[in-house]
Amino acid sequence: MSTSRHLSRRALLAASAGLAAAPWAGMALAQPSTQPPVRGKVTVAGWSKPISEITNLLAEPDKGFFRAQGLELAYLPGAGGGDALRNTLSGQADVAFTDPGSFFMALDKGERLTAIYDIYPQNVFNVVSLQSSGIRTPADLKGKRIGVYSLSSGTRQNLLVLLHQAGLKESDVTIVVTGLLNFAPLLQGQVDATAATDTGLAVGRRRGIGAVNVMQVRDYLNVSSDLYVVRQEVLPQKKALLQAFLKAYRDSAAWMIAQPDEAAALAVKHAIDGTQPDVNLEVIRLRNAAAQPSLPGQPLGAFNLESLQQAADAYRALGLVQRPIRVADVVDTRLLPSA
Repeated sequence: MSTSRHLSRRALLAASAGLAAAPWAGMALAQPSTQPPVRGKVTVAGWSKPISEITNLLAEPDKGFFRAQGLELAYLPGAGGGDALRNTLSGQADVAFTDPGSFFMALDKGERLTAIYDIYPQNVFNVVSLQSSGIRTPADLKGKRIGVYSLSSGTRQNLLVLLHQAGLKESDVTIVVTGLLNFAPLLQGQVDATAATDTGLAVGRRRGIGAVNVMQVRDYLNVSSDLYVVRQEVLPQKKALLQAFLKAYRDSAAWMIAQPDEAAALAVKHAIDGTQPDVNLEVIRLRNAAAQPSLPGQPLGAFNLESLQQAADAYRALGLVQRPIRVADVVDTRLLPSA
């Protein structure tokens, strides 16, 4: 599957996203005399509109993490991880905020890309079933009807990864496209289980789905959910700019982890879905948890090359990519902040 038709797990969440930058994106921010001179502008191609999950980016006008590094930040909304990569490959953005599946599929098609930062090392996908179903393990999914957001979504890709870990194939189950409102079909008995994300499950629980069993994909293969990816040729051209960007991003992520209540309040101001501070806080806490390194003692942004390689191998075994991908060749850790 190529990036031209691949959408990440949140593609439907962002399906109505235009390509216009966020209201503040691209606008020069006033530089106080204590701030360094502007080194340049960095445009991030996102997978979505400006939503509460990425409050650490949206809060830039208030917090100035990127301004402190001499950067002007712009955010280019998109409709999924594949869209983020397309906008980066076309030169409209410097950095893509994308998922490993989109990354692997682009590499499989010959695109020259490099991952430079692991945004969410923890996997955020799950498969949910009613407690009365008797579904407890991936093996229990054999012969069952399972809901996904769409056939091109990350819910399907991660479901296939979960099945693969249990020795099952897609043909061993019946996949049902449910759309975003995937818990209604579960409650109505139209599916036996449904694939979702942590934030989707949180919203479902708020809407009263009741007692459920949850299988976390990370318990079977804890592959990263999102990465920062750049074109290979950009690395030598914009090395200092990208280093400054990653330092600013890590500082912003650390702030959101340390001050989730402040971030939830700022999401009301900047996120299009941020009208409820209590919901913002729940979403932000989930993303803070996902940002934690998968290996002990690692700093924010560090890669787990072993799990990424396992994921790339799983994607090939599933037929989602055709060529072997050596992850160590397409990840560059030299730009990660040293302190």
